[in-house]
Formats: sequence, structure tokens, C-alpha cells
Amino acid sequence: MKELRIVSGMRPSGRLHIGHLSVLSNWLRLQEENDCFFFVADWHALTTAFDDPGSIGENTREMLADWLAVGIDPERSTVFVQSRLLEHAELHLLLSMITPLSWLERVPTYKDQVQQLAARGKDITTYGFLGYPLLQTADILMYRADAVPVGQDQLPHLELSREVARRFNHLYGNVFPEPQALLAKESLLPGVDGRKMSKSYENEISLSASPDIIEKRVRMMITDPARIRKNDPGHPEVCHVYTYQELYNRDLSTEIAASCRAGSVGCVTCKLRLAESLNKYLKPIRERRERLLAQPGLIDEVIERGTEKARAAAGETMRLVRRAMRI
Repeated sequence: MKELRIVSGMRPSGRLHIGHLSVLSNWLRLQEENDCFFFVADWHALTTAFDDPGSIGENTREMLADWLAVGIDPERSTVFVQSRLLEHAELHLLLSMITPLSWLERVPTYKDQVQQLAARGKDITTYGFLGYPLLQTADILMYRADAVPVGQDQLPHLELSREVARRFNHLYGNVFPEPQALLAKESLLPGVDGRKMSKSYENEISLSASPDIIEKRVRMMITDPARIRKNDPGHPEVCHVYTYQELYNRDLSTEIAASCRAGSVGCVTCKLRLAESLNKYLKPIRERRERLLAQPGLIDEVIERGTEKARAAAGETMRLVRRAMRI
């Protein structure tokens, strides 16, 4: 028997990069023994991309192709698109009637993201952006999740979900379990320029990148700034390339670090070794992705089957909610 009901989602941002692999690797482990619901959070994308909604559909397909290529299995997990299930909007509306405004205003990321995007000329002081943690709550409670895989920065969002579940149960009777956090240890990879990996910074390495692009990106990576000449002793602990070596050349990382400190291997050689290992790792993902996209209608079929499976669970939840609220 499956052990836990797990729910998790991603906003569709198009093709994924290797920074997403820590999340997807965790999903792969979870789907082996649990009842997993993995969804494309396309309504959430509207909170910041409301002025360019036309890109969301294509981004959804690109992201799903990456999920399937990495190994997310629609036969084991329920894979679906949020907006295909209007039940999410209904539950979000009903929960908004019982959620104090102060609970949303105190979510730590709210003011931070408003300020960050305002600095880039984007005004997101909208009702939808303020309420997106409650839409996340509806996404989670809809499937009466036992647990949600989250990073440390997402814990306040999950705590809001737990608070809303408690409030609903107190007012109307026990319908929702309080979802527990599955705190994942995420390997946060820097982008090639040392900043957070993000397509908006153009510093990412795509999961579907060609060998030439991988090598070009790796060559751009920042190494030890104190190492001027090839035979200068290096400091791998401050080198972004070595951060990658520890993941993608794990068996050789100790040897690579020793060679760096001794100045016996230059940064260019080190980068080429990393590019070779990265390409070897990403090649099967890239090839599976190409096969998936070469079969017209396959991703649509995955979405349709996942939607029907999710709708059955969502429909049961909404029957319980309406009965509890007597509406």
C-alpha cells in the first residue's frame, strides 16, 4: 500500500534547469512509495505574469516534458494542470471567507517580493498576489494531503495551510488533515555567474542544453578569484565549479580538490572535466525529452488522464466541504 498522500507543484516557467533537479529527485523518491499528486501551478503564474498570460500554456508543456524526461511517472503519480480543475478556485473562494487578512499579510515572502519586483518596475500589489498563499492552501487541502515536500523558505506557507485547516475544522467539523512538512535538503546550485540560478539572470544550465551549450556555460563559471596563473594553489571551497564537481564528479571530488590546492590542474581543464560529466548526466534526460516531444499528443494525453484522476479526488473533497458548510 502507498504510505502517504503527497502534494507538490511548480509554477510553469518553461524549460527547467539543473537547479530544479534537487526538487525533482526528491519527487522521484517520493513517488516510489507514496500516493503523489504533482501539478503545474499555472494559476499561480498569473500572480506575476498577469500581463503576459499567453506564454503560460507553452511553458506548461515545456515543463511537463522535463518532468517526464527526468522520470516522473504518470502511471505512479497523478500529474495534472491546476487550471483544469475549477474545484481549486471554489475551495480557494470558500477558504478566503474564513481566513483573516492579517494571516496573509504576515507571510514573510509577501512584502519581500513586492519590494523586489517593484525595484524592477513591476507592481504586484494585487488581490491575487496577496492571496496566493491561500490558493496554495486550497491546492494542498483539496487532496487532503498528509505531507508536502518543502524547502526551509516555504515553511511559513505550509504553516498557513495548517492554520486554515484547523480553523475550517473548528468551524464546520473535521474535513482536512493538517499537512506535515517533508523538509527536503536542497542542493542550491549557483548560476554560472555565482548568483542564484535563474532564467531571468540568464545564468542557468538547461536540462535540455546541448553539449556545446553545456561546455559554453561551464566555461563562463566563476572560479577562485585569487588564482591568477594555472599553477597557482587554488581554494576549491570558494570555487563555484567545485560546487558542481561535488555533485556531478562525486567520486573524484577529493582528487579534484587536492589537484586544485596543489596547482597541478588548471581551471580550464577542471571546467572541461565538469562539462563532460554534466553532459553525460544530462544526455539521457535530453534524449527522453526529444522522444516525448516527437510524439504529438502524448503530453496532452498525460494531462487528460491526470486531470481525471485528480478530479475524482477533488470532487470527493468538495462534497465533504459543502456538506460540512451546509451549502
